[in-house]
Amino acid sequence: GGGGGGARAYSRDSEGSWFRSLFVHKVDPRKDAHSNLLSKKETSNLYKIQFHNVKPECLDAYNSLTEEVLPKLHLDADYPCDLVGNWNTWYGEQDQAVHLWRFSGGYPALMDCMNKLKQNKEYLDFRKERSRMLLSRRNQLLLEFSFWNEPLPRQGPNIYELRTYKLKPGTMIEWGNNWARAIKYRQENQEAVGGFFSQIGELYVVHHLWAYKDLQSREETRNAAWRKRGWDENVYYTVPLIRTMESRIMIPLKISPLQ
Repeated sequence: GGGGGGARAYSRDSEGSWFRSLFVHKVDPRKDAHSNLLSKKETSNLYKIQFHNVKPECLDAYNSLTEEVLPKLHLDADYPCDLVGNWNTWYGEQDQAVHLWRFSGGYPALMDCMNKLKQNKEYLDFRKERSRMLLSRRNQLLLEFSFWNEPLPRQGPNIYELRTYKLKPGTMIEWGNNWARAIKYRQENQEAVGGFFSQIGELYVVHHLWAYKDLQSREETRNAAWRKRGWDENVYYTVPLIRTMESRIMIPLKISPLQ
């Protein structure tokens, strides 16, 4: 009797496995990494974003030191790096600085820059002084989405919103496909500055950078998007891909090319 019951149990398990297999999504093997499918082919730009959490009593001194030293690297043709933007967080994490750099030439440009900075006494002194002002720091290396604007200098005054999305692993292609169709709904007021996804550091992270005249303008621009047919569809399909999301409102530093 025991053997027969075992056989029947085995048969039911097999049937259940077969039935479940009908509903399992069959994954198409990718022919290329999502970084190659989604990033710009015509440029080999690599971006670095830095988040510096500053001791509250040191923020003014930190900003002054940063504004003195970083433009020298930006203007020195011997360093293949450009400042894209420099900000303090206004709403979000307080006493925080955010810096966005572009390395024209990808990873070789980044390594060239790093090796030269190791020999740059002024920069080493700057880092030493800066370290006394910081509570913590982190960075990521990013690529830019092919369908977003190139982040170019702009006149101010503006406030900037950095919206950060941490996606479920494996969903970056789907995110890119949806946003490639949807970005047109968010460009009428020139608010779209840049869109990036992480390559090194925390992975499956997307950063969208927007510019607005003020918080009221932000509210009106975002509300206007919902009145455009197709925007709600983008939200419907992309929200399930997100694990967490965060919004920072940022104010440019005096040296920032994005004002």
